[in-house]
Amino acid sequence: MSRLRNVVDKNFERRLAGLINSGERAVLRGGRKGVEKESLRVTPAGEIVQTRHPAVLGAPLTNDHITTDFSESLIELVTPPFGETWELLQYLCDIHQFVYRHLDDELLWATSMPGAIESDARIPLAQFGTSNVGRMKTIYRHGLGVRYGRIMQAISGVHFNYSFSTALWDVLEHVNQSALARQDFVSEQYFSVLRNYRRYGWLVLYLFGTSPAVSRSFFAGRETDLQPLDRDTVYEPFGTSLRMSDIGYRNKNQATVSVSVNSLDEYVRDLSRAISTPYPPYEKIGVKVNGEYRQLNANILQLENEYYSFIRPKRIARSGERPTKALQRAGVEYVEVRALDVSAFDPVGVNQNKLRFLEAFLALCLLRESEPISRGEQEDLDANHLKVARRGREPGLTLNREGRSFPMVDWARELLDSMQGLCEMLDQGEPGRPYAAALEQQRAKLDDVERTPSARILTEMRQTGETFFELALRMSKLHKDYFLDLYPPNERRLAEFASAAQESLQAQERIEANDKIDLDTYLAQYLAD
Repeated sequence: MSRLRNVVDKNFERRLAGLINSGERAVLRGGRKGVEKESLRVTPAGEIVQTRHPAVLGAPLTNDHITTDFSESLIELVTPPFGETWELLQYLCDIHQFVYRHLDDELLWATSMPGAIESDARIPLAQFGTSNVGRMKTIYRHGLGVRYGRIMQAISGVHFNYSFSTALWDVLEHVNQSALARQDFVSEQYFSVLRNYRRYGWLVLYLFGTSPAVSRSFFAGRETDLQPLDRDTVYEPFGTSLRMSDIGYRNKNQATVSVSVNSLDEYVRDLSRAISTPYPPYEKIGVKVNGEYRQLNANILQLENEYYSFIRPKRIARSGERPTKALQRAGVEYVEVRALDVSAFDPVGVNQNKLRFLEAFLALCLLRESEPISRGEQEDLDANHLKVARRGREPGLTLNREGRSFPMVDWARELLDSMQGLCEMLDQGEPGRPYAAALEQQRAKLDDVERTPSARILTEMRQTGETFFELALRMSKLHKDYFLDLYPPNERRLAEFASAAQESLQAQERIEANDKIDLDTYLAQYLAD
């Protein structure tokens, strides 16, 4: 890819002009957006709770909006897709309020990185009941624990789900002069987004990373190269997101996994290979030992979702359908951006400016030239992400751009400048110009690194004299007070959550009653599919 094309992307200019000249000035509006937000339940003293997921919140197996992730203590709140960001945030606020009404004295931990952890054994695996599918989910999590350690799985995040509007595809088909069938065209475009997110996604870590520090207990006595900040905190002085670094989800255990996003076929091929190829270190662990499952299988990945990526192509799967099979059947439906830390500065963990920026950023990834990624380029892109996660605020930091060192801040400014026109299009019909305002807020973080949330966390700790653990615990208590004091509550929606919780318990009972085969047979059939 030539440097000239990266700076002056003729195809990007042509596509943007095509959208502007289409007569559909609001063509970028109408994208559907949703959020999945994870939080550890902790005691008032900040320790991970050992209690079961509250039954009043429903059954995690069948409740679409209140579930659990890796641990019984790791709650996950899921919004449906909305057309407007404010609607999404309102729903997320309401669901937090509902949950907090049923947590007694427990708190939701306010940061991505967990606080006080004695050992892996203090992180209880999520339980989904006695059905085959429920037991499979717990076995899968047990496998994650033995492969990567449970402490890593206790890291929380915010996932942003996004689909572009049908109106945009109508216009882009014409602008791109596509001869493909509609769904093939849509899938191809989403893979363009995936490739460019791999190229530019380091920017999201710089702008929104909120995990530059962590409690020493995270390492459970293991050595770390992080620097001591105080009696309990270790940190990267210029770090942005330890969660997305090699001590978090980009750990060396998956160094053997390489999944192409050059096409849907290549993506499915590589994931399918990883979930069907035995891996000797996992074979040593064993699959079923003394009648108890330790993992679903001994392959490189047990299931597709074990692959940790910054962004995923998604299709809502049918009951019992594997993610790769759903993509093969009907193509890409939306993308899931997985790189957001939980923000300690926002009670719901995320805010409107961040989500608006991400929407415009995904439009940039869609419209910019997006050539296939070679193995060599992918190595450079991985290195860029790691460098920004660990050292993103370092003065003079350079990244690898097409084989050369390039100042990160200059590259970031280019990308934000490219988003100006996109934000103007997203602001159609909005007198307050919220997307342009969100963009300006990010520009300010390039002009003054102290405005980044990662810098703000460290500044707050230094000013208060708090450790990371103490700061996170204080913010967790503030968030709980915020939700319990909200007035007036949305009683209609709270009643809907209560009703859905009861229905989910009944749905789980039906699933358990309808199992007709034993677990071994069920797993063999599911994994062979």
